[in-house]
Amino acid sequence: MLINYFKIAWRNLAKHKSFTAINVLGLALGMACSLLIMLWVQDERSVDSFHKNGDQLYQVYERQYYDGKVDAGYTTQGLLADELKKVIPEIQYASGFEYVSAPGTLTTLQAGEKVNKMQGFFAGNDFFSMFSYPLLYGSTTDALVAPEAIAVSRKMAESFFDRPENAIGKTIRFEDKEDLMITAVFENLPANSSQQFDFLRSWPAFVQQNNWVNNWSNTSPSTFVQLRKDAVPGKVQANIKDFIYRYTERSKSSVTELALQPYTERYLYSNFKNGVVDGGRIQYVQLFTWVAIFILLIACINFMNLATARSATRAKEVGVRKVIGALRSSLIGQFLSEAMLITFISAILAVVLVLLLLPAFNMITSRQLTLPVSQPLFWGSFVGLLLLTGFTAGIYPAFFLSALKPIKVLKGKLSFGKSAAFFRKGLVVFQFTLSIILIVGMVVIYRQVNFIQSKNIGYNRENLVYVPIEGNLVKNYSVFKDELLRNPAFVSISKMRNSPTIIEHHAGGIEWPGKDPNLSVSFADGVVGYDFVKTMQLQMAQGRDFSKEFISDSTAFLINETAAAKMGLDDAVGTSIKWGKRNGKIIGVLKDFHFSSMHQAIDPLIIRLDENWSWGTILVRTKAGETKQAISSLQAICKDLNPKFPFTYQFSDLEFDRLYKSELVVSKLADGFALLAIFISCMGLFGLATFITAQRKKEIGVRKVLGAGVAGITALLSIDFIKLVLVAVIIGLPVSAWMMNKWLEDFAYKSAISWWIFIGAAAIAICVALVTVSFQAIKAAVANPVKSLRTE
Repeated sequence: MLINYFKIAWRNLAKHKSFTAINVLGLALGMACSLLIMLWVQDERSVDSFHKNGDQLYQVYERQYYDGKVDAGYTTQGLLADELKKVIPEIQYASGFEYVSAPGTLTTLQAGEKVNKMQGFFAGNDFFSMFSYPLLYGSTTDALVAPEAIAVSRKMAESFFDRPENAIGKTIRFEDKEDLMITAVFENLPANSSQQFDFLRSWPAFVQQNNWVNNWSNTSPSTFVQLRKDAVPGKVQANIKDFIYRYTERSKSSVTELALQPYTERYLYSNFKNGVVDGGRIQYVQLFTWVAIFILLIACINFMNLATARSATRAKEVGVRKVIGALRSSLIGQFLSEAMLITFISAILAVVLVLLLLPAFNMITSRQLTLPVSQPLFWGSFVGLLLLTGFTAGIYPAFFLSALKPIKVLKGKLSFGKSAAFFRKGLVVFQFTLSIILIVGMVVIYRQVNFIQSKNIGYNRENLVYVPIEGNLVKNYSVFKDELLRNPAFVSISKMRNSPTIIEHHAGGIEWPGKDPNLSVSFADGVVGYDFVKTMQLQMAQGRDFSKEFISDSTAFLINETAAAKMGLDDAVGTSIKWGKRNGKIIGVLKDFHFSSMHQAIDPLIIRLDENWSWGTILVRTKAGETKQAISSLQAICKDLNPKFPFTYQFSDLEFDRLYKSELVVSKLADGFALLAIFISCMGLFGLATFITAQRKKEIGVRKVLGAGVAGITALLSIDFIKLVLVAVIIGLPVSAWMMNKWLEDFAYKSAISWWIFIGAAAIAICVALVTVSFQAIKAAVANPVKSLRTE
């Protein structure tokens, strides 16, 4: 019986090739889209899922209450991990985690004649006991004990010593200033690890190199803990809430608390709102999961409409089958078999489309996704998707066609009830509602990304190049600077502890006249060289930049407008302040500029001068239009002054774009999915137009005989469909406005949702629908009325 169903289904599909092609293409596009999104969602959700101790791993974050608001972030105190392990018995392991080199830069290492740049972090000795990064050689218990210890990846060991086993016990030169001993070799990190590094240095080395960690008001590193299996996370969180007040005094006007977040959630849930974890990449995962469902639904609705559009041609077939004894259940089985066959063919085409589109999709998403054909889970999901799609697409046409009355059909009195017409029209409204939401979303996301890229961020990121401070550039910085400035391709040179988009270090304990003794404010802090303002092309609200003409500038400070407002200083220049053991005066107030993502409001910023700072980034401002010559000269000078270090650089605007990588990906994907949804929706509308014109064939013939013109008949047929699209507009616009406002809430700085976006989306939907419907309407209007009015 089942084989017979599929034979008949195949004959019907082969007989109506255009109908089959449209249905197969629509379903294939919908399924291909769903498969691509499913692969991406699975990849996103798999990040950090491989850790054996994942259920006990947590990241510590800090929550601060002050000035009537709450802030939170992952930067913590440098000694926190060791102290938590000592004091809290439920904490089995703990580790700090901090960059070895300035964020965004690599570290130069050398073994013999081989020199390479690698990414590294400082980590505590418990790190390998906590995280599932298998050691090929070495011990998890003492790999990172000594200050001179370093653990390297398989890739790094092979790069320097050909084989991993050859690396153990060998010495490797770090930044050409100290020799480190390789104590462990770990397996290369999997792609689905949120942490990516080539080597790890010990935490004692970090503490030795950073005296500021002894001040519990300063924050920068991340802190990870692993709880004992019998520990109650809620109890541990309550115990560590006021932990830092064991080491620092309480303030009446501000409160600092510690809290825990499950480490496996850290990648997807990394944003904070009102001091608690609130969204992050999970919003994009959820968004595109719904997009996949919606596009697949649109494709299924497209199938339904095309199937019911053909009901007039298949009605007699149903009537004859029923007269000769066919049961309704057998007819339903027949039509569902047809839907399943189309879905199966579509699924094969969808897999082909996915294989063809994966390289481009990977390029957009910066992933290395592949079809996991060797995994049973994939095939189970794929078969489930196939059956669900086939059933969803075929169930309504099957019940609809099998319910036709044979007597009326065979007498030529085919008619459809109001409920059936209402349902079909409802499907079209649903399709276009989703399409309008995607159109509005596409435009809003594009405008926000464009707003971020074009907004005046307070400094000029064009023609600004970053070079890492390393090797001989530490002691030869002044020579390097003088050499560059003799070249007309360079405008200005300065230096900075990190880079303008990654000022993560925060400091407390800053005192100023009139400060409330109970007030505690966390300042982002920076260390810069001379000509910082000139090189960055920042704007001064008050005062001046650091200058060699003033010896006292060695103890002076720059602050931003937010810091001045926080201090309550209308005229800040000349005010004496104290930062730890450093006393000095404010010589300038910078107009606020963005030194972190626009997801966050601008923090108070304080900057001090240190021309001899030995870590971070050299800022190089090149002359507009001479970038190529400038980079060539820069490379030559670096090779001359710093021959042991490979020349590396990065452009400011590219680093800025990396802050919004997720938004750029979402914008590109939204464009593609919105266009795809519109295309499939139009195919569904085409099906309904075919159905309606077939139903009104004799009416059109009568109207033509009575003198109706092509334009009048076209308008008559089109107006019904435009009404459906207008209903979709009325529903879709407020829904899309609400959804996009929710999305924009994640940005502290955002573009406005202008009224013309909604007018434009409505106009696009109406115009596309009108063009789609007009084809069938005009075709019906120009047909010979004799053919539609004659009787058999």
